[in-house]
Amino acid sequence: MKEPKNKIRQIWQQLYPDAEPGILSSFMKKLDKVKNEISFPPHEKEWYKDAIVYSLYVDLFNKDFPGLENKLDYLQDLGVNCLWLLPILDSPGKDAGFDIKDYRSIRPDLLGLPPESSNDEKAAVFAGFLDKAHKKGIRVIFDIAINHTSDQHPWFLESRSSADNPFRDYYMWAEDDKGYSDARIIFKGLCESNWEKDGDQYFFHRFFEFQPDLNYRNPDVLIAMAENLIFWLKLGVDGFRADAIPYLWKEEGTDCENLSQTHMLVKFFRAVIDHIRPQTLLLAEACQKPNEVVKYFGEGDECHAGYHFPLMPQMFKALHMQNSSPVANVLSKEVTPDIPKESQWFTFLRCHDELSLELVYVTEEDRKYIHDNYCLKPEWNFRLGQGVSARLSELMERDPAMIALAYAMMLSLPGTPVIYYGDEFGKFNDREYYEEMIKLTGKDDTRFLVRGKLNWDQIESELDNPGSFSSEVYRQISKLINTRKKYPVFGRGILEMIDVSDTDGNNVHEVMGYHRTYSCNSILVLLNLSDKEKHVSPPTARIKTSKQDMLGQAVIIDEGNKSLRIPAKGYYWFFV
Repeated sequence: MKEPKNKIRQIWQQLYPDAEPGILSSFMKKLDKVKNEISFPPHEKEWYKDAIVYSLYVDLFNKDFPGLENKLDYLQDLGVNCLWLLPILDSPGKDAGFDIKDYRSIRPDLLGLPPESSNDEKAAVFAGFLDKAHKKGIRVIFDIAINHTSDQHPWFLESRSSADNPFRDYYMWAEDDKGYSDARIIFKGLCESNWEKDGDQYFFHRFFEFQPDLNYRNPDVLIAMAENLIFWLKLGVDGFRADAIPYLWKEEGTDCENLSQTHMLVKFFRAVIDHIRPQTLLLAEACQKPNEVVKYFGEGDECHAGYHFPLMPQMFKALHMQNSSPVANVLSKEVTPDIPKESQWFTFLRCHDELSLELVYVTEEDRKYIHDNYCLKPEWNFRLGQGVSARLSELMERDPAMIALAYAMMLSLPGTPVIYYGDEFGKFNDREYYEEMIKLTGKDDTRFLVRGKLNWDQIESELDNPGSFSSEVYRQISKLINTRKKYPVFGRGILEMIDVSDTDGNNVHEVMGYHRTYSCNSILVLLNLSDKEKHVSPPTARIKTSKQDMLGQAVIIDEGNKSLRIPAKGYYWFFV
């Protein structure tokens, strides 16, 4: 792989052959200066493969960063070793913070600071938080939307002020709304067009009309965004979740997704990161089919990791079908190609968005099946049937056993798992927060149902009560997380699906089975997707003499036919 500085120069020449040479030379000097100033220890190689990620909104989780600091012990006990902070950068908050108005400033309310605080004061508080988290073995990554800004960002305010303003070309303006007509409307049902009229002209946006897209044809935009990343690298952040990266470059006559120039932009950002502090995570949020997402790994020179979006709905389909075939199919090499050895998938059951059923990674048949069986209330419907807005506990009909089974599956499949805040104790949909946000944004965005604030006095009271729903869910999930955390085989091992049979040789389709193997270690996972107890032939002889599995669960072997009993909605993880 090329030395990062050479990579930067090469990409620059490809994207901007006619750019003023001084722009790049000045940027390269700044890169060297920052690299020499940073004193943080190097990241461990591929640390993200062994991460247990916890995703949260700072304000909704516990008010502000001081509140989050007070919960670091809780997160450590849960087994978390990486925090994914959902948008923290200064924002009007119309799209939960993905509408950024200042890339180098954290919202002062999150820091416990007055609004007039300087960026240096804000940065100092955040750096203190990073230090406390790092001392507890918890890394920190956060969201940065690099495709678009808020319409309140100073760049856009300048851009809209006049046609000859120097910032006009930071965005895409046109005389009409006819351009890029092949680009789909991502927020179908919430937005009618990708163009928004402003004065006598229109500006282009792929998301909400208050989120104008940046124009990366302008080299100044790329430099400015790279410098924003550098600002946070200097403070010691461990990674960035690159929001909406498939849409960065726009080209007439295309769908404006996954273009070659977009990949060059991602390579540029990666080279900048690698030059300053290698192994700082660049995580791709690319809502695409796996064969497109893998392209964002490049040859190990784009993103380190990416979300496996198509796996998520197939896990839900498998659970409802009581059959492993949806998961086996989506993880087959025909659907999920091999990835570079240093790359990694990130997996999840739920996140801050809906249970997405976009046709870029499910079929019409899948969409109908999952929507029909999981959209249990009309208000959960998202984007005209393209998703289901519900928390995991709601999708599992508030059944602790089903919640644990879903986690036993997700935590043992390949990839780095993401736990969405509150799911570890079965948080419900939050209608009060949903209605509050409709008033603030003017949008009936049902994704707000799956967000909402945590009431820690109530939560702690319920967790202290062994018979409560929250306590029952937490006990099982925390056990699974802490067990997984001990064994690199889960984050690094290969997957081999196996057929599970009864003692007569008949396939038991309701039981999903697979091996995870890494180096000399091998683990067998058995998941009973059925609501009935199943008796299966032990896939390995060692199970017949086991008293417990690696989770400490009792293993029951039928004395008559030597079959293994798996309780309804039960699961086992075995050393083999």
